[in-house]
Amino acid sequence: MAYYKDYSKRKKEITPLKEAFEELLQTYRLKDRFNERMVVQAWGELMGNTVSSRTSSLFVKDKKLFVKLSSAAIKQELIMNKSKVMGLIEGKFGKGTIDDVIFQ
Repeated sequence: MAYYKDYSKRKKEITPLKEAFEELLQTYRLKDRFNERMVVQAWGELMGNTVSSRTSSLFVKDKKLFVKLSSAAIKQELIMNKSKVMGLIEGKFGKGTIDDVIFQ
């Protein structure tokens, strides 16, 4: 019986699903886009019910988070505390995920 040499690049050891998913995202260069989507999804959790209920639009473009608010008072408050908002995002998702937050 002939034995064949294994030329596949697959790993033979068992890895946890989280590590495999992280490796997949890095291999296909999707990690940044995935983290941007996670920031949009976690906006309500990060900011709380008051801010999230008054957020009418939220999207990321060129590593900038655009937030459209329906309340002028909350918009002004968030503009004054922009560094705190950036700190919350960086604390949860890491530095470099979002470079700037623009309140509209």
